[in-house]
Amino acid sequence: MKKTLLVILTCLLVFGCGDEIQFNNPAFQGDRENELWRAEVFYAGIEANGFLTIVGTNNIETVELKVPSATEGTYIVGDVNTIEAVYRDAFDTRFSTNNRPDESVSVYPELGEIIIDEIDLVNATFTGTYRFLAFDDSGLNSIGYTNGIFYKVPLEFGAFPADPITCDDVQADVIAARIAYEATFAPELDFIDPTALANACNNYVAALNTQRNYCGDVDGAIQAIIDSLGDCQISCEQTIANRLEAESQFSGATIGTYIALCEQYRFYLLEEINTCGPGDGSTQLIFNDLNCNDNDGDGIANILEDFNGDGNFGNDDSDGDGIVNYLDDDDDGDGVLTIDEGFDANGDPIDTDGDGDVDYLDSDDDGDGILSNFETGDSDGDGIPDYLDNDDDGDGILTINENADPNGDGDPVDAVDTDGDGVPDYLDT
Repeated sequence: MKKTLLVILTCLLVFGCGDEIQFNNPAFQGDRENELWRAEVFYAGIEANGFLTIVGTNNIETVELKVPSATEGTYIVGDVNTIEAVYRDAFDTRFSTNNRPDESVSVYPELGEIIIDEIDLVNATFTGTYRFLAFDDSGLNSIGYTNGIFYKVPLEFGAFPADPITCDDVQADVIAARIAYEATFAPELDFIDPTALANACNNYVAALNTQRNYCGDVDGAIQAIIDSLGDCQISCEQTIANRLEAESQFSGATIGTYIALCEQYRFYLLEEINTCGPGDGSTQLIFNDLNCNDNDGDGIANILEDFNGDGNFGNDDSDGDGIVNYLDDDDDGDGVLTIDEGFDANGDPIDTDGDGDVDYLDSDDDGDGILSNFETGDSDGDGIPDYLDNDDDGDGILTINENADPNGDGDPVDAVDTDGDGVPDYLDT
């Protein structure tokens, strides 16, 4: 009999309040410092951003339970600002789970929780439980609640979001943001773009912070990732990788790609210096010695117009016109600008007639015996200008075989005109 009474008493002590709330009237209560505390007024509100606050007050003391989403679930308080339990005493002293205890407090509090067990959308009420330990701003004083229950607390202001944000939603956003961030330094990329990296990194950090806000961060793992991302700037190691790739590309430069690849190499050398610091100065020396200049704007770097290789740009004059190559935009003096005959779309030098002399240094580009500066236009209308066409009249007989320049001086003024019609044979079909 005594054993039966003990069991009944235990059940009353443990389940008495909950049974009254669950099966009778709406309520908000809990054990405050091991004494039953009940609210006389209680209500819930949903803000424009979807955050939910459940409030209970006895007109002297107030408890506020705040979560970032009006959805059922368990929310851990004490690790992120958006999930919070607040107690206000009669003097309006605020105790919050977001205040950490002072170092002099020997025991670090266990994180509390707010559990929303049921949301009645029809009647707009919330039911669940809570427990927490909150500290004042000094971290020296605390208030604890256990066995907290809120039952059918009505929604007084705000409205249920049509599509409330949940922890699962933001976790999906984090995965997408991480993939986008990692794509900015994927192995298949030649270079890491610091701007793209910073933007993607900042988006990733924002997504992680949102994840903390909606999911909590009990073990600090999310914050650890955020901290590891630092200021989202490109790292020294990444700038070194950029510089090495630029160096590799520059080493394979052709005559037509030299300037662009040289400038690219200088860019990444400077990026490394600015990010990693001067180091032993070797990178700065490479930067200082790298000459990408093209003074005559002919598409060929000055250094590649030093044909005798003595480092003196002032003694190279391929066409003997008195203008040194690095200042001469028509290096062979054939009337065709170097930039128009120097190299093909791949940057490789052009040698139309295959005589070993590249066009921009060859005064007879098509090797037909007539100097290019005497071959303007497109006589046969085949789309190939005469100075590149070894059959200028398109009659099937090569220009060089039609006595275009009997005296061999490259000037067709003495070209043979067999039929005497005023049109030299090399232009007469």
